Amino acid sequence: MPLRLFLLPLLAPALAALVLFLLLGWRLDALFVALATLSGSLLTLLAARGALKRQLLTLARQVRTRAEGSSAPGSREDERDRLEEVANLQGAIDSLHQQLSARNAGLNQESRTLTAVLDGMAEGIWVTDAEGTVVRHNDALRGMLQTTGDIIGQRPLALLRNDGLNEAVIRACREGASTRLELTLEGLFPRMLAIRVTPLGKDLPGSAAVFHDVTELRHLEKVRKDFVANVSHELRTPITAIRGYAETLQGGALQDATIAPKMVDIIHRQSERLSELVEDLLELSRLESREVKLKVTDVPLAVAASRASEVVRHKAQGKKITVELNIPPGLVGRGDERGLEQVLLNLLDNAVKYTPEGGRVVVTGALEEARCVVHVRDTGVGIEPRHLARIFERFYRVDKGRSRDMGGTGLGLSIVKHLMSAMGGEVRVESQPNEGSTFTIFLPAAVPSASVAG
Repeated sequence: MPLRLFLLPLLAPALAALVLFLLLGWRLDALFVALATLSGSLLTLLAARGALKRQLLTLARQVRTRAEGSSAPGSREDERDRLEEVANLQGAIDSLHQQLSARNAGLNQESRTLTAVLDGMAEGIWVTDAEGTVVRHNDALRGMLQTTGDIIGQRPLALLRNDGLNEAVIRACREGASTRLELTLEGLFPRMLAIRVTPLGKDLPGSAAVFHDVTELRHLEKVRKDFVANVSHELRTPITAIRGYAETLQGGALQDATIAPKMVDIIHRQSERLSELVEDLLELSRLESREVKLKVTDVPLAVAASRASEVVRHKAQGKKITVELNIPPGLVGRGDERGLEQVLLNLLDNAVKYTPEGGRVVVTGALEEARCVVHVRDTGVGIEPRHLARIFERFYRVDKGRSRDMGGTGLGLSIVKHLMSAMGGEVRVESQPNEGSTFTIFLPAAVPSASVAG
């Protein structure tokens, strides 16, 4: 403010007093009165300036306190002792503070909501600045990247050693281009990630990347392709045989009394094999889709094993294989009666199928740690250790040619695994080449009893 605006109110009273006293003829007294008036005005101005300064300092202190997010109760002066201009200024500041507080509260709520939404997503997300440095991410991304270190402040190439992802982020930041790509994270449990990198848009610098874990999806796609390929191959063999021999019979071999019966027998056996394959496929499909409703009851395991052995006894006798059942009569498990018989039948059928002539198949049972345990041991060809981890997969064969010659569908053990899982049990295998195999099933016991143990 210009100096003359302060001097005018300061000198005006003194000049007025001086003129008045001169007019009255009090020349000497006029000087003293003028000086006294000037001094009073000066003191009054200094006092007013001091009060104004104190009020402005108080107001500044209150503004700083509010800006820092706290309040100072009891620091406001009484409205009556405050200059009107200062009061108006504080009122404007109070109004502005309320507006800013309301706006900040809304922004904080939006930020918390956005963070909750991002952290609740199954997909991983990161946001980068214009240089490609990560400035924000959600919780899911840390699990996908399998890292415990800092992600914020890192460049894509430092987090994932992948040039394609790094180039995609650079293109999004500099050219505004979107990119889709997939990459595989190596490690103890490899993972496949599908990533979409896009610019932030709306004049915002930087990029965003969304990570989808497609490991299970790609695995299922591979399983589906392998399943279709295996089914096609398994169906092709009997269908080709049936068609070939049928065409031969149509070509004139039907009149040959020696060859025709053999061809008809082959057609019959191949049609039975085809029927078994279709039935096993349907059974496995029902088990995997949980369409089979198992009726869990108390099942005497000795009875279930006896019924299963009766089915394979004729085949075993043809190969002079001895089937021994050593299951205590009191061993009772909890499971589906039909399903359990099918499990034992598949295991016994495999044991007889891969055991040479004159061999033995022994079935034993016991109660171990409140579970019913049944072992199916054979003296067959055995299985190499490298095959044991995959032996329960669909269509997996240790010896493909030999298994098909013996009429197997390649689905029996897979059905066993699914049935045991559905009944709350499990199946394991131990084997050595040329020493035989032992398949063991574990089932919840109905009524644990020490009398049947061992």
